[in-house]
Amino acid sequence: MNLKNVAAVSGKSGLYKVVKPTRSGVILETLDVTKKKWVANASHRVSILREISVYVTGEESSILLEDLYATIREKYNTDLPVSSKSSVDELFSFLGEILPDYDRERVYSSDVKKMVSWYSIISEFAPEYFDIASEQIQEATSDEEKS
Repeated sequence: MNLKNVAAVSGKSGLYKVVKPTRSGVILETLDVTKKKWVANASHRVSILREISVYVTGEESSILLEDLYATIREKYNTDLPVSSKSSVDELFSFLGEILPDYDRERVYSSDVKKMVSWYSIISEFAPEYFDIASEQIQEATSDEEKS
């Protein structure tokens, strides 16, 4: 699985696997033990995780969530020191450790809670994403070494 196949739906908790498009929307399957399928139509705000980024300061204005998750995976694997129920201070401390240059004015506590919650869901129900991500990083590193 790749983050291009994982979606969040505004107003609904959890994450969803994108199964396939329909005429009026897209078929989604919950990333949990139930694996319920449903059709998200045009009235739902569906966000693909691969397109989500986190605001940072400096030359680049954002970093992809996918890259942030790769950093978290390298450092903590599945043993995060925080959860979505942690205090706001703990969440921001964790984000500051992983991404020191995050934009403190534009990243909200609700954003950090979602990031942590989503990471936990992917780790538990779609760990194969991380295998793909690490393979892509290794390929990119070996390509750079060849150049």
